[in-house]
Amino acid sequence: MRGEPIPRYYLYGDQGEDVELDFLHIEAIRERSGANYWRISPHSHPDHTQVLLVREGGGVIRMEEKALPIEPPAVIVIPAGIVHQINFLAGTDGYVVTASLGCLRRAAAGDARLDVAVARPGVYPLAGTGLNTAAVEDTFTWLHREFIWSAPGRRTVIMAQCMRILVMILRLSISRDDGGIAAPNRDYDLLVRYRALLESHFRDQRSLGFYAEALAVTRARLNAACKSRAGKTASDLLHERIVIEAKRHLVYSENSVAQIAHMIGFDDPAYFNRFFTQRVGIAPGAFRREARRSAE
Repeated sequence: MRGEPIPRYYLYGDQGEDVELDFLHIEAIRERSGANYWRISPHSHPDHTQVLLVREGGGVIRMEEKALPIEPPAVIVIPAGIVHQINFLAGTDGYVVTASLGCLRRAAAGDARLDVAVARPGVYPLAGTGLNTAAVEDTFTWLHREFIWSAPGRRTVIMAQCMRILVMILRLSISRDDGGIAAPNRDYDLLVRYRALLESHFRDQRSLGFYAEALAVTRARLNAACKSRAGKTASDLLHERIVIEAKRHLVYSENSVAQIAHMIGFDDPAYFNRFFTQRVGIAPGAFRREARRSAE
């Protein structure tokens, strides 16, 4: 009898497919973990990275094959696609940040060092690192306050605090060279490298053959890795990235649909309309109108 597959979650218990480019969520650890008897069953987040600040309590986290103790105060980095399980001590508290890969790319602002640091799983106790613990806690607290408080400039402040967290992770990864790092497998490594290539080429390269050749694997091997770690084919991930970029332009720019089509690599705006409609369920213009109505 075959076992049940490890669940893939949007958030801990919420499954979903449509991942927005700038999505970020933060909540207190006790909100979900307490309700689940302080135990988080094995699962992964194919499109989101999680960063935890554990202020008090502790426990053990298993990432892939390795179990790591949580000794607060500590920061935990769980990159997208990493299977993890957490057994918290009762009463553990702190924050859980769940951020889409696109959100992290925006916050990194082109600094490759930040991208690399947040893609590395690990548990980082703050003691002895030189980081100011009060400042670390203040960053998470401020992010949480802005997340639940609708005030002018909210979006800008959230991204600024997210960038601060990425810088903290970079410094922690340098101060703790091993970081108790859990070693991902080859499928995970291939998926990470494929997603990095997508960021550079999704506007002008639609052929999986291009990506497979650049990664020195076959298309079948690339597909197998994507299915294993993200639950989607390589083509699904490519098309998802194109759609996310289109949505971002539709919501945050004044460019026409035809202009947006050309900006993301479509020579024929009519084909872009069909591509978008097939995958989103409504035409680009209708998506823009709905998004703007909901923001009013």
